[in-house]
Formats: sequence, structure tokens, C-alpha cells
Amino acid sequence: MVALETYLVGGAVRDALLGLPVHERDWVVVGATPEEMKARGFLPVGKDFPVFLHPKTREEYALARTERKSGPGYHGFTFYAAPDVTLEQDLRRRDLTINAMARAPDGTLIDPYEGQRDLKARVLRHVSPAFSEDPLRVLRVARFASRFSPLGFRIAKETQRLMVALVEAGEIHALVPERVWREMERALGEAAPHVFFEVLLECGALAVLMPALANALEYDRRALDALRLAAERGHKPSIRYAALLEFALDDETHVRTESKRVKAPNTFVDLATLAARHRDSIHQVMASNPERLLSLLEAVDAFRRPQRLDDLLAVLRTDATIRAKADDYPQEKRLLAALTAARQIKGQTLAEQGFSGPGLGEALHRARRDAIGALESSENDQQQQAE
Repeated sequence: MVALETYLVGGAVRDALLGLPVHERDWVVVGATPEEMKARGFLPVGKDFPVFLHPKTREEYALARTERKSGPGYHGFTFYAAPDVTLEQDLRRRDLTINAMARAPDGTLIDPYEGQRDLKARVLRHVSPAFSEDPLRVLRVARFASRFSPLGFRIAKETQRLMVALVEAGEIHALVPERVWREMERALGEAAPHVFFEVLLECGALAVLMPALANALEYDRRALDALRLAAERGHKPSIRYAALLEFALDDETHVRTESKRVKAPNTFVDLATLAARHRDSIHQVMASNPERLLSLLEAVDAFRRPQRLDDLLAVLRTDATIRAKADDYPQEKRLLAALTAARQIKGQTLAEQGFSGPGLGEALHRARRDAIGALESSENDQQQQAE
């Protein structure tokens, strides 16, 4: 049986040339049919066009294809995959030149659209005018900018103009929230997630996707600094998202409204909402008495979900750093110390003492409050002795 004409394409080629780790490999097959692929043991998985999984490596192999705009939005395309489609035609339909390179089996680099040149120049440039037919590419360019801006990459001016034209043509409205969130979540995990939102803001797409956030950022971009700092500190995407939204938006209602627009998952929305709701109380916690400290711990469900408190404090520590321009956040130490003291009180012990029903809950609250008060009295005494 004659060997398939296969080429390594896309991100694997790009990342190897940049000296970055290659995490997954995609392949294009030229001159084959779906029937031939299945006869060789490849498992078909593509819905809109022929994509197959290799029978051993499970890597994706797609038949070379072209595409033609046939309707609005990113679903409005007609695909053509047949043995007469060339590799160059397949590469031409891709978004950026740096993603439109291929490697032949003998290692030869195939680069018809000068992607290697743009890699060296650190430029994100569209492959062809067909870029403006797919609104999803606006989000993809923003995501690649968030990934590669730390390496010095910038968006080509002509590509930026096409992105603006896509927005002005109303194409962004055709994007479904689930697809928007998929790109947004991936961008939140990149090295410079704030760049993703900067790019969308500058081309006008963010005003369509999350108008309240866009409006807030037009007046005060410190929320982007909070997102940048959260990424620099290595926080997970949900903390990064919460750091952005709670800083930018006025209250939890706006956080929920904007999150609903992109269908952010509950874990992201709940943390951002919690941060917006309790931001001021936690920032002012140094002036709180034991009763207030305990009520705050109960309000954020810290006894049952201590990790939630850790995540919340990570968000608000970031917020405070940007607002106060200081890394120290003693509020975190005080809340965690109060939680540790209060958790020493066990409901089982109180139940054994005869408390039950509502009385047990009241006794637990009092005992926890007293434990926090005792801890703080002890710390104050030690501080006075040290002085």
C-alpha cells in the first residue's frame, strides 16, 4: 500500500521553530479520500469536514481542504476536501502566517506565506484577505497575542484593520457565547492574559461581547493591571478572571450580567461575584472585631470550603496591591488566623455538652467568636511585652 502524503502543520511547526515545547501535533493528508483513510484504520471524528484519529498515536489527521464563505458568522462556510486540494491551498485558509507552515516527512519546511519571516520579525499577520470572513479569528488573534506578547510579538497594522472591519460589519454578533468563552478561558491561562482583553478593546470586539467591562476599561485600565499581576503570581484562570471583573465592575450584579454574556462557568462567576460582594469588608478587616471576623468567615463559607477563602484572598490581595501599590496584605493573615482559631471549636464537643438544634448553632457561633477573641488578646499581649 502506497504511503500517505502527510505533513505536520500548524502549532507544532511554529512552536518548534520558536524553541518552545510541542504538546500536540496535527497533520494534513494530501491526495487521499475518506474511504482510503478508513481502510487504513483511521477513525473518523470530524463533523463538518474529514478529520481522523491515527489508529496508534491518536493524533489528528485532516484531509487537505479549502473553504468558501457561504453565510454570516463563523459557521457560514462551505468546505471542500478532495484529493486534488493541494497543501498550499489548505495552508492558505489558516488565520495567521505563523500557523500556516508545514513540515514534510523529510524535515523540509514548507512556508508559502512567509510564516518564518514573521516569526523572526515577531509579527502576527493574517494569511489572506479571507481572514475577514471569520469573526472567530478576532478572538484567536487576541489569544495568540496574549500568548506571544512576552516574546515581543505584535499584531500587524493591516491585520488590526481587518479585525476592526470585522467588528464594524457586525460579524462579532454571530459568535455564540460558548465559543467566545472557549477562547477567553484559553487566553486566561496564557502568559499575558491582559493582552487578550486589550486587543479586543482596541478593535471594538469587547464592546460587543462584554459592553460593561469594555466601558469600565475605557475609563480605568487598572483592572488589566490586576489581571496581569494575577498571572504573574501564577494564579489559576478563575482567580485571574475574578481579579479582572471585580476590579473593573461596580458590583456583583454587573459581574453576573457580564459573565452570563459569555457563559462563564459557575466556578469563575461565583468567585468573581464573591470578591465583588466582600471586597470592601475584607479590605477593612483590620478594623473588625471578633464578631465581625466570624460573620465574614461564615458569609464566605470558609469553614466548609477553606480553599474558596484562599482563592478569594488571592483575588483581593491582587486588588489591594494595584489600588494601594503595596505588596503587604495583613488582612489575609488576620482572616486566616481567625479561621484557624475558630476551627479548633468542634460542634461534636458542644453536642456532647448537651447542646442541640438551634441552640447548638448559637453555641458554636459564640465559642468560635470567643476563640478568635482569645487569640487576638494573646497576640496583643505578646506585642505589648515585646515593646
